[in-house]
Amino acid sequence: MRKITDIFKSQPITFSCEIFPPKTEQGYENLKTTISEWARLKPDFISCTYGAGGGNREKTLDIVQLIQNRHQIAGLAHLTCVLNTKQQIREIVEDIKRRGVRNILALRGDPPLDNPNWQPGENNFRFSKDLCADIRLQYGDFFSIGAAGFPEGHILCKDRDRDAGYLKNKIENGAEFVITQFFFDNADYFAYVERLRRIGVTARVIPGLLPITNYENMIKFCKMNGTTITPQVKQIFEPIQNDPSATLKAGIAFAIQQSRALLKGGAPGLHFYCLNKIHPTQEIWEAVL
Repeated sequence: MRKITDIFKSQPITFSCEIFPPKTEQGYENLKTTISEWARLKPDFISCTYGAGGGNREKTLDIVQLIQNRHQIAGLAHLTCVLNTKQQIREIVEDIKRRGVRNILALRGDPPLDNPNWQPGENNFRFSKDLCADIRLQYGDFFSIGAAGFPEGHILCKDRDRDAGYLKNKIENGAEFVITQFFFDNADYFAYVERLRRIGVTARVIPGLLPITNYENMIKFCKMNGTTITPQVKQIFEPIQNDPSATLKAGIAFAIQQSRALLKGGAPGLHFYCLNKIHPTQEIWEAVL
């Protein structure tokens, strides 16, 4: 299976999406159907998240393996430092390699809800840059390693210049491309890329997008990761937040407009947080292609 960095060599613009491991067997079966639907759209890669503390690790890797083996699409396995020791992480990476997966999104991760005060010790990787460095040390160029980027700064580091410096550290330690947290003001994305370029980061920075389909849920997501709900978003969606049909229609229109403007401005692709659904992202995707 191709590495994502190899895909970049022939694809100046990529389209991709993120899914997550369901909690139930029925949800898992439903996701298999959704993946098949996504496969027909021919994404360049599909990423799968990794539960806090690795609770869904096996499902994550099963899903990525299914994406690759059944559909011949590059899979991107998320991997977090939280709760796992360095040795456990190395065993997981070996499992990833054994499954034929060659792409890892290296993340620090958040403590689980049942252990919110967890702190790394000397036997844990403290930051994602440390995870990147260890994977690169152990496996050379076998894996293509991605990192998370935060156009508005990380929720724990709102100093945007300092946060850009942390991203540079990830690149210097082995990460090769960036997928950003979602945002609603494209100016934040382009300013982020410019900050990175000023400090010497040349890696591809792929913008992450969250189509707005439920205003209340979107507010919850924004509180979790520190994304700003812009005045424009409030003006469009607050008056219709109790009208699902109107919200969906407006959400599709907003995402199409945002996507087109990103690509016109030079973004090297789009990565959709599709919440394990094909719709409405499919409609957005097809309107932009």
